[in-house]
Amino acid sequence: MLDILLVVILLVFGILLLLAEMFLLPGFGIAGISGFALLAGSVVVAYLRISHLAGHITLLACVVLAALAVWGFLRSKTLQKMSLDTTIDSHVDLAAPGKKIENLEAEAEKMTNNQ
Repeated sequence: MLDILLVVILLVFGILLLLAEMFLLPGFGIAGISGFALLAGSVVVAYLRISHLAGHITLLACVVLAALAVWGFLRSKTLQKMSLDTTIDSHVDLAAPGKKIENLEAEAEKMTNNQ
């Protein structure tokens, strides 16, 4: 009974750490690695201490829960908040096509003096 509880606790904390890594903490860091380690630990404990059937069920549960976590992350608006969504419309007239190279230095000096 304690082995089943250990597997469930490892599974829940592993998923929670993965969700924290995706939603709260940017990048792939300590929480993500720890989450994967806890999920792997729950599968190993299920195989070694309970039975092969429990190991298969735990492995399937890990895959399904991790897939649901990633699906929920992709469906949420978190990616839109994290992405850069600005457009840069400025341009530099000094290097525009059709300008003569000889005039570039004079125009650059004129622009510096105007500031």
